[in-house]
Amino acid sequence: MIRVGMEKDLKSILEIYNDAILNTTAIYDYKVHNISDREVWYKKKLLEGFPLIVFEEEDKVLGYASFGSFRDYPAFKYTVENSLYVHKNYRNKGIGTLLLKELISIAEAEGFKVMVAAIDGDNTKSILMHERFGFKYSGSINKAGYKFGKWLNLVFYDLELKGPEKPVED
Repeated sequence: MIRVGMEKDLKSILEIYNDAILNTTAIYDYKVHNISDREVWYKKKLLEGFPLIVFEEEDKVLGYASFGSFRDYPAFKYTVENSLYVHKNYRNKGIGTLLLKELISIAEAEGFKVMVAAIDGDNTKSILMHERFGFKYSGSINKAGYKFGKWLNLVFYDLELKGPEKPVED
């Protein structure tokens, strides 16, 4: 079941996120976060009006997704960048697909024009999932990061959404 993420989910979200830091190149970070970090992150999401959704089964959060500002300049206000993580024991079971589908639906409903995905170049499963939803390759930054003793290439994919009926500059 997909539902709105709540403060009570932060411990599970933290576990999923920290595993991604320690064991994958999905996040270009070296040090695990603590619950205070996730609380600040959660409150910022609420304050800025960005969604947090979780996939829950039998009262356990198995994955989560969100989006936020792509860049902090006003002209980017119709562009968001997604983030999506699935618990290590539940990957390749369609949870990421369900979360991404819902995230795109939310972005459409909220009037965004573009959703960006920044993905490690070796993460072919994430790339293929995004491509199935119509995301198109839009560029890369070679050797953008260094983790696990190797240089990492960051690739960008974007999905054009309907966008606002009457965009404004303000």
